[in-house]
Amino acid sequence: MTDKATLRDSLFNRRMLICIFTGFSSGLPLYILISLVPAWLRSEGVDLKSIGLFALIQLPFTWKFLWSPLFDRYIPPLGRRRGWLIITQIALLLVIPTFGYLHPKLDLWAIAYLSIIVAFFSASQDIVLDAYRRELLLEEELGLGNAIHVNAYKIAGLVPGALSLVLADHLPWSSVYLITALFMLPGIVMTLLVNEPELKGAPKTLRAAVVEPFEEFRSRGIKPALLILAFIFFYKLGDSMATALATPFYLDMGFSKTEIGLIAKNAGLWPSVIGGLLGGVWMIRLGINRALWLFGAVQMLAILGFAWLAMVGHSHLWLAVVIGVEALGVGLGTSAFVAFIARATHPLYTATQFALFTSLAAVPRTFANAATGYMVEWLGWNTFFLICFFIAIPGMLLLFKVAPWDEKE
Repeated sequence: MTDKATLRDSLFNRRMLICIFTGFSSGLPLYILISLVPAWLRSEGVDLKSIGLFALIQLPFTWKFLWSPLFDRYIPPLGRRRGWLIITQIALLLVIPTFGYLHPKLDLWAIAYLSIIVAFFSASQDIVLDAYRRELLLEEELGLGNAIHVNAYKIAGLVPGALSLVLADHLPWSSVYLITALFMLPGIVMTLLVNEPELKGAPKTLRAAVVEPFEEFRSRGIKPALLILAFIFFYKLGDSMATALATPFYLDMGFSKTEIGLIAKNAGLWPSVIGGLLGGVWMIRLGINRALWLFGAVQMLAILGFAWLAMVGHSHLWLAVVIGVEALGVGLGTSAFVAFIARATHPLYTATQFALFTSLAAVPRTFANAATGYMVEWLGWNTFFLICFFIAIPGMLLLFKVAPWDEKE
């Protein structure tokens, strides 16, 4: 079979179509929390420090490995993966509209508690979606399949990050959140239509579901295991911090919510999609290790675009250029990063190990990002973004150990 035929077969199959739906369903609730809720709070006069602290509501994404063994051990109706998916997706569909009936200044604590509930069900959905995708994809499809998943994940961000912001200028927030929640329906339809993966070596007891994934990871050696964990923590740290307050940053630069929705988010869509797809295709040729090197460098350099925009100020052209370049870098870097995490999991313990790794990757988004509001108030936007650039360097240096350029994969 020719390389061209192999690439065509890899791109156009049912598994890749499913990855589109897993990405969209995974990204929507998270982007509600990191894009729509901060924009809503800022537009209603909530201060940047409080909005920055709202990053702590994402703690469930950091601690989801604690309850992930339940999803490996217990099997609800519809199956071990589909059953848990439908439970979490329906819960999100019902809970998200509740935001629209609260007021940011009067009900800030209620909004925080509700956000934690959304984060819990979103993190739980991610546990099952990650495990399902790992069991669905063939070994050689991990790079491309996860790149498609990441692309769809980014596209989902257009709903709360663009469409919902535009609607907010014309509709009450109760209607905005209801419309946004209805975009959970494609994921629910996917769950009902797909097949349950074949059950292989499921844990016999809850203790086995908790202990065995950690024992398997430890058996690789303490030093290699710690290096993998350190890399997962640091590789996206600079990028995560730089984008933590992206929407409030655009508002502070003088852009309206409609301008952000139409220019910033759409300017980031296609470069991100192109970056993710190119990343997936290139990974077939490059391998995951080399992709991490090349895509990580682009992702790190793209952070400097935010610092440039902070200097330029209100400019539609530079907003589009900077967001486009940053989205291209993140699209490339994230596709390689998620493929690396998938490769690092053992097929028998997908839910727990994938949740452990992605929980660690969420730590920066939760704890470091909570301090970003204070950093901006103290340093200003320009210096803040320069610091984010330097914070990205340790993750790149760890590649020498966890993904050497010439190592056979």
